[in-house]
Amino acid sequence: MLHSKFGAGLRSLAIAFPSILRTNDHFRSAHPDMVAHAEQFSLAKVWGKGEAAAAAPTAFDLTMAPYLADPFRGAAERRLRAPGEPALAMELRAARGALDAAGITAKDVDLTLVSSFVGDRFGVGNAAYLAKELQLRAPAINFETACSSSVVGLQLAASLIASGAYGRVLVVVSTSNSVQVVDDDSLGWFVGDGAGALLVERSSAEGFGVLGWKTINSIETNDMFVIHSVPERARRTRLCTSANENAGAMARNTAEPYLRACVDGALSMASASVRDVDFWVFNTPNAWYADFCARVLGVEQGRYHSVYPRYANIGAALMPATLYHALHEGRIHPGNLVGLYSVGSTSTASALIMRIGNVALGPYPERPDEKGTFPCFDRASV
Repeated sequence: MLHSKFGAGLRSLAIAFPSILRTNDHFRSAHPDMVAHAEQFSLAKVWGKGEAAAAAPTAFDLTMAPYLADPFRGAAERRLRAPGEPALAMELRAARGALDAAGITAKDVDLTLVSSFVGDRFGVGNAAYLAKELQLRAPAINFETACSSSVVGLQLAASLIASGAYGRVLVVVSTSNSVQVVDDDSLGWFVGDGAGALLVERSSAEGFGVLGWKTINSIETNDMFVIHSVPERARRTRLCTSANENAGAMARNTAEPYLRACVDGALSMASASVRDVDFWVFNTPNAWYADFCARVLGVEQGRYHSVYPRYANIGAALMPATLYHALHEGRIHPGNLVGLYSVGSTSTASALIMRIGNVALGPYPERPDEKGTFPCFDRASV
């Protein structure tokens, strides 16, 4: 049996989503001309068939090809924050869900690591505000590495526990893409919002927990997507994400090298092979990314899945959401070896190998209706 180098593993996991469900029918109704001429707009320019791809298609191009006829590039549903609904609301639901599932309270947590992309305030992240609402007395620290924050947060938590500095670490991540896009820009069609919380503690069984990891920087994708602050009305600004004109090429050219470097490094550290891994959790910044990863690594159907059609691109929340549904649906069992991989532009790519124990799950996420009715959101609780 493989032996844990860190002696720390996942105790519980919870996910949470904001108030609004938006399907493709909304865009067909609100912006029919844009949908009809989708190839002229941002999303198709990012995820489209470039000249280089046509001449020598890569694994990325081959797995993307079936989605090019779809103006939404494989996105079907996405969850969005309602006006006035903060990222903190979904972070709190996820954090409380993970604590309740583990049967502990906030006073039992030794450290909280929080990644809010983006936070509810300029200049500071949500960690201190989450700590106040949960009545945490232990340190709460902000960190951020874009879409890789969950995988890196899990590795950081396991490493800190192994060092003896902390016994139990709560990792909370959220992504709020909807506040960075506008409804009439097709770039907003493939993104959503979500949050996840992972409770990490020392493994009680030998050979369980985090076994290996590898994180690299993703500087070749710097400014692939850029967030601007733009005027909205008198004394008001809003965030707006735009795509680099070379964004598609950046993704295409780096996807396989990043994947191989991270997965090979994590497997080597864990003294394991791709075939030893029972189930893979790939983050899915687009509809074909899990299939791309599986194709490159030689992973068969049934040893991975994707939640992209259900949530679209929810950044750092993709890993906890994908892992949650795999556990909930019985795709992963106690004792399984699980591989995680994530990639984030202008940040890092990261892989992690762990042997799963009995992971307690938070509440199954409720599905709102198209009108945004979602009883979980209560402003008075934030």
